[in-house]
Amino acid sequence: MSDSRTAAWDQIEALPQASLSDLFAGDDARVDRLSGRIDWGEGEDAAGIRFDWSKTHLTADLLDAFDGLAEASDFAARRAELFAGEPINVTEGRAAEHTAQRGSGSEASVEEADALRTRMQMLVEAIREGALGDVNHLIHIGIGGSALGPDLAVDALTRDLAYVDCHVVSNIDGVALEEAFAACDPATTLVAVASKTFTTIETMTNAESAMRWLREGGVSDPHGRVIALTANPERAVEWGVDETRVLPFMESVGGRYSLWSSIGFPVALAAGWDEFAAMLEGAAAVDAHFRDTDGRDNLPLRAAFADQYYARVRGCQTRAVFAYDERLALFPSYLQQLEMESNGKRVTSNGEPVDGPTAPITWGGVGTDAQHAVFQLLHQGTHMVPVDFIASIAPGDALDPAHHAILLTNCFAQGAALMAGGNMSADGKDPAREFPGNRPSATILCDDLDAATLGALIAFHEHRTFANAVLMGINPFDQFGVELGKKMARDIEGGAAEFDASTKALLEASGLG
Repeated sequence: MSDSRTAAWDQIEALPQASLSDLFAGDDARVDRLSGRIDWGEGEDAAGIRFDWSKTHLTADLLDAFDGLAEASDFAARRAELFAGEPINVTEGRAAEHTAQRGSGSEASVEEADALRTRMQMLVEAIREGALGDVNHLIHIGIGGSALGPDLAVDALTRDLAYVDCHVVSNIDGVALEEAFAACDPATTLVAVASKTFTTIETMTNAESAMRWLREGGVSDPHGRVIALTANPERAVEWGVDETRVLPFMESVGGRYSLWSSIGFPVALAAGWDEFAAMLEGAAAVDAHFRDTDGRDNLPLRAAFADQYYARVRGCQTRAVFAYDERLALFPSYLQQLEMESNGKRVTSNGEPVDGPTAPITWGGVGTDAQHAVFQLLHQGTHMVPVDFIASIAPGDALDPAHHAILLTNCFAQGAALMAGGNMSADGKDPAREFPGNRPSATILCDDLDAATLGALIAFHEHRTFANAVLMGINPFDQFGVELGKKMARDIEGGAAEFDASTKALLEASGLG
């Protein structure tokens, strides 16, 4: 670590640790100072998200010190490299150009992304107009980012209306694929195969099984029902997909950042092209804010300040995310990959050991269900767990408004209770009924949960993840940690390696040895 970064961390760690209640006492400006909005649209189409970090332990002094850390970490330069399409993924020697899919990046990359998106739009519209016959179902096969993003977006945006019944399958466990088969008619089903390399073993094994299912269901040309989503179009054509139904995306778009590319095909087909375009527009608004705003006023960077404070100074090993909206049920799972695969590293971009904790374990659930499952630990357990609450002012249902009022009341009350604490016994002395309080939370409050808002939420967390990486000095865009287990699985299949006694016994017990 450079001397300037060491000095910045020394300053951060030396600052006093006041309680949240004390930080609020006598500071009428705290909420305004630690809250901010990102907006998009105009007139009746204007909307946005409020980000309130006032219930965290951030202070003016901490923000000053973290501004110093960002400067010492060359945050502005790293951000400029990201948006310029520089090879910021140093271990793999390539750029990370997911923002170019949304209009921010090098001119050549933005033009290429536009052309590929136009190609996808034309295919989506052709399918909707009957070019491939009746299409009532889509089975989308992928894994990791090729599945998590589409699954989240389709689930969030098609609750009221789906033009096509979409099933996202990622697990190699055949039960998952059989469940999709049972819900679909082969004669009216398309299969989207999403793989950056078009060689991913789980995806391609599932794809082969889907071809057999189509054939056994009376489809004479199963490969004629396939849409390939890949950065390796030649491989897709070799596998049997007609080139007119191959939707490429750029090699510089990483898997967990690929929803904005042709990997978003199921979103465009199931929710409609306008919804997919709106999702891109919401993300672009966050891109503009992140690109053009400096220091603590940069909301993803401010969130990263809090993340780093709790992980490094307070020793918090986890961060919880609770979406008080059923449509965001898959959002914590999406963030797990985004944050833990990006920043779950042990060395810096220079190959040196990281000098402190990196990504915390991201977990969460849906409110109010989670209140009756895990909030006991959050309120009275021995762990300090920073919590993010996500909610929408506008309801997602047409039922009695009491439903949404109770939902929001619970969301806001949980944050207040975590901070304030108290004792619920009659005499205020029963330790079993005591809540220590001083437990941090942040609230992300959306005007509404529509496609643009979903895009903005995802982009916010992408940039938050990048900002954390810069502050730690690591490369968030590779993911070699997922490869070792895959290699060993291939070794087992090929009988090419010796394993420990426990693994041998398990292989023998399961009939694989």
